[in-house]
Amino acid sequence: MVGREKKTKQVSTLEDKISQLPEHLISKILFHLSTKDDVRTSVLSTKWRYLWQQVPGLDLDSYAFSNFYKFVRFVESFIYSNNESWIRKLRLYISHDHGMCDISSWIDAVARRRIHHIDLSFDLTYQPDKIPPLTLRLYTCETLVHLRLYGATLVDAEFVALPCLKILHLEYVSYPNESTLEKLISGSPVLKDLTIIRYLAYNAKVLRVRSQTVKKIHIDHSRVVIDAPLLQSLRTKIYKTKNFEIINLGFFTKLDIDVVFISHRTYYSSMIHDIITDISMVKELVINNGIWKDIFLYSKSGPVQQFRNLSSLNAGFTKTDLELLPLILESCPKLESLTLELVEDQYMRCEKNKEPNVMFSTVPQCLVSSLKFVELKRSIPMYEGEMELVRYLLKNSTILKKLRLDLYYSQRAMGDFLKELFAMPKCSTGCEVLVL
Repeated sequence: MVGREKKTKQVSTLEDKISQLPEHLISKILFHLSTKDDVRTSVLSTKWRYLWQQVPGLDLDSYAFSNFYKFVRFVESFIYSNNESWIRKLRLYISHDHGMCDISSWIDAVARRRIHHIDLSFDLTYQPDKIPPLTLRLYTCETLVHLRLYGATLVDAEFVALPCLKILHLEYVSYPNESTLEKLISGSPVLKDLTIIRYLAYNAKVLRVRSQTVKKIHIDHSRVVIDAPLLQSLRTKIYKTKNFEIINLGFFTKLDIDVVFISHRTYYSSMIHDIITDISMVKELVINNGIWKDIFLYSKSGPVQQFRNLSSLNAGFTKTDLELLPLILESCPKLESLTLELVEDQYMRCEKNKEPNVMFSTVPQCLVSSLKFVELKRSIPMYEGEMELVRYLLKNSTILKKLRLDLYYSQRAMGDFLKELFAMPKCSTGCEVLVL
């Protein structure tokens, strides 16, 4: 009996402490959770019981409901209740019954209630052609700051005015023409972050991205012309030919390119020329596929002069590409950060890969004067020279501060690896070695 009284007293004390939190702080906490989790918090204390209903945002997945009709009713009860209050966020994942949604009315309603963040995702596995088009009101929402659409359908835009929009993400969105996207971009005078990802289409027209404010672009479109004088970071995919052209450039510092092999591994010299020309303008480079042999063949197997300004390199290498690693390091005299991921060669799966013969006969300038961070990642079988590469980096990197190793080993092999690793001499006594 005493134990029961003690337990009741502890629960009561805990409840009192939670109840003492100011309501505005509780509201902020709930705003950053999904609506489903908000409702769950109602059991924490009596003060929290109905507070989830006052959160100025809705974050729901239609699959969380036993049927789609209940989902629609819940959304509409939230949107159309207390029309004088603000709604800051609307994030909805809508399943295959999306035809039952009156999306246009929902957007009209939240736009009138000074919405900041709209995030709509439609399940494309069920009749994507039946997704209802979004309302024109979306193009003139004066308070909207963040707009993300996945699988949505846009209507033609005669006029766009989004004075507060800073983040625009459009993924697999259907639209009448490229002009619709161009108006969305040019009609957002404070846009900073732009993402456009569409299905691969060989007949797509040129998309012209004109923005005086955008700093970050992630684009996967067949043909793009970029006029963005404040652009700092560009992420894109390249298929058979280079798909983007930059005609106005100011502070371009980061390039992230993923070369996609559609049929076979063939490059045109003009594409390689364009790629390394763009590389010469940036300090940070991410290349997700191994195209190193093609780059160095184009440069006649010597150091690539266009790499001389790189301070950060994040690259995927196949086993055979590793033979070029010493030459890459020699090409990057200012390199401060190196992330190297060993990836599978998609076109060598049926062949027995020969082990790379990596020859570390010299110490490049970056190891002596600039390299501070190295990360090695591998999820495929190791190669024989892996330990030698780690040994070389530790032995010759004068100012290295951190070596991060994310390498797959069996439990027994990991023990042998760690024993050998920690016995290796380090040129930089302050170097921290992390094994994940």
